[in-house]
Amino acid sequence: MPPQPLEITLPIVVRTYDIDFAGIVSNIVYIRWLEDLRLQMLAEYFPLDAAMQTLNIAPVLLRTEIDYKRAIRLFDAVQGRMWLAEAGPVRQVLAAEFTVAGRLHAAARQTTCFIDRTNGHPVPTPAAIRSQAPHPLRPVFAKHPGRG
Repeated sequence: MPPQPLEITLPIVVRTYDIDFAGIVSNIVYIRWLEDLRLQMLAEYFPLDAAMQTLNIAPVLLRTEIDYKRAIRLFDAVQGRMWLAEAGPVRQVLAAEFTVAGRLHAAARQTTCFIDRTNGHPVPTPAAIRSQAPHPLRPVFAKHPGRG
């Protein structure tokens, strides 16, 4: 499979404190892993120090969706992968997967945007990110034909 825009891959170590009472990785841990992936993606492709200090903008998370396919357990060798799926004028959608031995265990999507650090208002997607987008961002709620 060819690399996706802004793609990063990280090995993820399952820690004892990641495991819940059922002996599997707790759902909340996937949120932390997504944040690790997102921060690594930014570090490699759009460093936060430049964004925050030079451009006075900061990334914020608007939405996270996770589809849990198979349980992940202690000692599983997890690979986390994230990439830019879509970018629009203001919002970006990141896609992610967590695999063990090549099998998909969870898939996720995150909607993000950047805000002006002074007033907290959304700002346009930085050109360095938008230029890498494979598809324009589609509206979440499309108008129904004939209903306006």
